[in-house]
Amino acid sequence: MERKGFNWGVVLGLALLGFSRSMGWALNKGFSFPLLSDYTGSAFVKGSILALEGFIGLIIPPLLGYYSDTLKSRHGRRRPFIFIGGILAALATFMIWTAYKMGAPLWAFALTLGFLYFSLHLYTAQFRALMPDTVESGQRGKASGVITLLEWAGNLFLFGLGGFLVAKYGKDYIGPFGLTALFLFIAAAFVYHKVREPETPEIKENESLSGYVRSIFATKDFLKFYTAQILWWMSFEFIAIFLYGIIAFILKGNATPENIDAVTSVGLYLMALFNVAVLIGSLPGGYVYDRVGRRLSIIIGGLIFALPLLWGWFIHTEAQIYMALFMAGIGWGALIAASYPVVGDLLTKFEKEAFTGRYYGVYEATKSIPVLLAGTIGGAIVDLAGGNYRILFPIGAILVFLAMPLIWSMKELEVRRE
Repeated sequence: MERKGFNWGVVLGLALLGFSRSMGWALNKGFSFPLLSDYTGSAFVKGSILALEGFIGLIIPPLLGYYSDTLKSRHGRRRPFIFIGGILAALATFMIWTAYKMGAPLWAFALTLGFLYFSLHLYTAQFRALMPDTVESGQRGKASGVITLLEWAGNLFLFGLGGFLVAKYGKDYIGPFGLTALFLFIAAAFVYHKVREPETPEIKENESLSGYVRSIFATKDFLKFYTAQILWWMSFEFIAIFLYGIIAFILKGNATPENIDAVTSVGLYLMALFNVAVLIGSLPGGYVYDRVGRRLSIIIGGLIFALPLLWGWFIHTEAQIYMALFMAGIGWGALIAASYPVVGDLLTKFEKEAFTGRYYGVYEATKSIPVLLAGTIGGAIVDLAGGNYRILFPIGAILVFLAMPLIWSMKELEVRRE
């Protein structure tokens, strides 16, 4: 596939798209749990509803990523999915707020959340695939750093704005919902009209759907990386899904709906701080990936992320929560920036660059499995522990530690200097 070197216009376009999508996912992380708490006090029920994101993400990105690889359209392989998905995601944000304000029953409110997850996942694989489609292997660390920076800046913007509005106006969330819808639409339209995809490559021997699934299990490095990613994203989702419960338990003694409402603005500010830390860690994470080694950069980021989670079992004050999440965020930014280019580099190594859509679809599915598992298993663990949300901290750290030997044993993830 022919490329034209490092194209800042393409990379910044993808970064804008990542910014808007992050606002959508941040809206879910920042507001769904408090809104669901008005329906039920069960951690398992809330976690299971939020786990719909994982179920949908497990199915949609691999299937549509596979289809987009072979799509022949004058609009490109990826851009039609991005445009349609962006419009539907913008619509879904309004539906969520409308359903809540109208007093819709729990099942109807859950369906609106499911529609948001479906809409965002319509173009998850295509968004990811455009980077390796358009950026050479030796420059993907830099591109990943920029895209990761803007993705987490989207989180920071939404969480910071949300924290301010909740602290000032209480549960009047229409501002964040409306602004997120606007950004989702604008970013998708911008990429569709302004970003030009490279010419569709000729696929001489297309993999069947079952064949490409089998190839993942047959290629050990793909299998190791995907397994490791499931582990560290499950660790992240334990904290992200149940953060309000964790804060309420630590600061108030239990996670009643009243206590969760009381800590909502604190939770949003904590998420904003976490994302500031991710921004700090993301750019050097991408640089380190290109310069000093793939495996080592991922492991360093993973360890920096996991160690504060171990400390989380012992913290008791708001200041300690801020400190632990800030330290973890730096490690998370480095880990994500270093891990994003791995699939593209492995595809280059095994001469499968025409198949970025399907393999990044599986990449996203392995981020969705943890949501599914963390929402259900995490909620069950908390309920079995008598509502002790703090237990999710050390469990998350252990999962990251289990992932690191898998990364170190990846034989084809060698240092490349280009």
